[in-house]
Amino acid sequence: MKLLRLPGVYRPQADTWLLMRAMREARLPAGARVLEVCTGTGALAIAAVRNGAASVTAVDRYLPAVLSARFNTRVRGLPVEVRHGDLSRTIDGAPFDVVLANPPYVPCESGADPDGAAMAWDAGVDGRKHLDCLCDRAYDLLTPGGTMLVVHSSLCGTRQTVEMLRDNGLKTSVVARAIEPFGPVLRGRVDFLERSGLIAPGQRHEELVVIRADRTER
Repeated sequence: MKLLRLPGVYRPQADTWLLMRAMREARLPAGARVLEVCTGTGALAIAAVRNGAASVTAVDRYLPAVLSARFNTRVRGLPVEVRHGDLSRTIDGAPFDVVLANPPYVPCESGADPDGAAMAWDAGVDGRKHLDCLCDRAYDLLTPGGTMLVVHSSLCGTRQTVEMLRDNGLKTSVVARAIEPFGPVLRGRVDFLERSGLIAPGQRHEELVVIRADRTER
C-alpha cells in the first residue's frame, strides 16, 4: 500500500499490521460504520473500506497526519471522513459499529504533552494516558453489538486494559499477539524503562497485543 506520509507522521509498522490482521479476521459486518482513532496515514481506514465498511470516520490530533490521511483516502475515492481531534472531544456520528485504535502507548519520563512526531507515541509515564480515556469511552462509542479492536504494547498493561473494558460493560479478550524487537524510540528509553520496572534488565523486546471488546447486548 503506497501512502503519502508528511514529515513526522507515524509510519505504518508492526502494530499497524497486527491490528489490520485482527480486523480482517474479525470480519467487519457488511455496511459497518467505522471509527478509526489515531489514524496516522489512514492505512487502517483504507483497509476497513476494502474489507466491507460502508464509511469510516478517521480522527487524529496531529495536523500533518490529518492532511496525509485525507490525501490518501481521497485520491482513492473512498468514503472516509478525516477529522482533526481526539477522544477528549465529542465525536460526531457516535456510536459506531466498529472502533479501531492504535493510540500512543509508549511510556516516557515526562508527563507533559508531546508535540510533533512524538504525539504518535508518547503517552505519559505509564503509557496509559490515551488508553485509559479510550477504555472509559469505549462503551458509548459502540452500537449494541459493536466491536472495538485496540493495539498496544504489553509494557503499558494488557491486563489493565482488559479489566477496564470489562468493568465498563464490554466482553473483552486478547485476540492477537506478536513479539517485536525494540525500535529506535524504546531503545532510547531503556534506562528509564528498567528504572521504572517496566522491562527486565537487558530486555530489548516488547509484546504487542490486540484486544477485542464487544458490546454484546442487541
